Formats: sequence, structure tokens, C-alpha cells
Amino acid sequence: MTPSPVPREFFVQPTHMLARNLLGKVLMLESAGGRIVEVEAYQGPTDRGAHSFGGRRTARTEVMFGEPGHAYIYRIYGRYDCVNVVSAAAGRPEAILVRALEPLAASVDEFVRRRNCPPGTHSARIPILTNGPGRLTQALGIDRSWNGHPLWQEPFYIADDGVVVPASDLRQGPRVGIAYAGMAAEFPWRYWIAGNPFVSRP
Repeated sequence: MTPSPVPREFFVQPTHMLARNLLGKVLMLESAGGRIVEVEAYQGPTDRGAHSFGGRRTARTEVMFGEPGHAYIYRIYGRYDCVNVVSAAAGRPEAILVRALEPLAASVDEFVRRRNCPPGTHSARIPILTNGPGRLTQALGIDRSWNGHPLWQEPFYIADDGVVVPASDLRQGPRVGIAYAGMAAEFPWRYWIAGNPFVSRP
């Protein structure tokens, strides 16, 4: 059975609480999906790691200034799209980057096809299908045409299928790849599920 979308009210939480509560939820696009196992929080104008640092408002960041629960999708290195969940109240441009997914069993073959994995190497290559923000969007078929989409509405949505991640399995530490952010690069704002093989960093 395909998981159902979370209610819109789910997204009305402080950014770091929402980041932790996204772990274990399922990111779906149509009939394919994966369980969220790693995220990073970006806390808007006061966070040098955020695109909206200093209140920067551009065509790219505009969606971050809206209501929580919308998708903020941007491209890195000219080829990889990354999906974020807009958080905090309208006017406070905060967001949570989805860094890694654990594929649902029914989605593995589709993810292998989209990620161009060689036939017959499924078992060896499954961990790299979705263990990074660019890999997971490629696997799911997410691109910037979904920017601004409300993530409580099908066909692109976050679902709750009843899985609960024990507090003892939650970990947090510094975010990845933002050395330019100075001291903010050391903030422990990356959250992940301990021991999950799809987490992008140990």
C-alpha cells in the first residue's frame, strides 16, 4: 500500500524539531519513494551556511520565505538538484535539506534504472542509489519543476507509514560541505539514523 501524505500541520514545528521528526518519514514521488535517514537544518538569516543568510531574497530563495512544508529545490555543480523542506513561519526563510533516503523495496528497480546502475550489480550498489542529496533526487526523478510544491499533496509528498525512530538511534553532528560558512560549519545541525547504511557520511 502506498503511504499517505502527512497533514499540512506536521510542518508547523520549529526547524530543528521538524528536522528530527522527518527522520523515518517517507519521501514519495508518485509510486516511488524512500525513507528519510539523514537531513541538515539551515536556520535562515543568522546561519552563514544558508542561502538566505542575511535575509538574502532572490528568485531562487523566494520559496523559503513562504509557508512551511513547501519544497525548495536548487541545483548544485550545474547538474545535481537538491530537495529541501521549507520550515519556520512565513517570512523566516529556514529549510531542511534531505541528504539521504533508504529506498522502499518496491522502488529499488526504478531507482537502479534512473541512476544508470549496471544490470546484475543491484546488491553491491544499492547503498549508493540514494546516499546523497543529488543521488536521491536523480533516483526519484525530482527536478526543479517541483520547486514550491506543497509536500503534503500528492504526487510529490512526505508520508508517515507508522515507523518510529527510537531516540537512542538519532545522531547529530556538523553539516557537510559548507566550509565557507566559518563557525557555522561546525554547528551540529546534521541529523541521521545511527547505523543506517544509506547515510551519506559515517
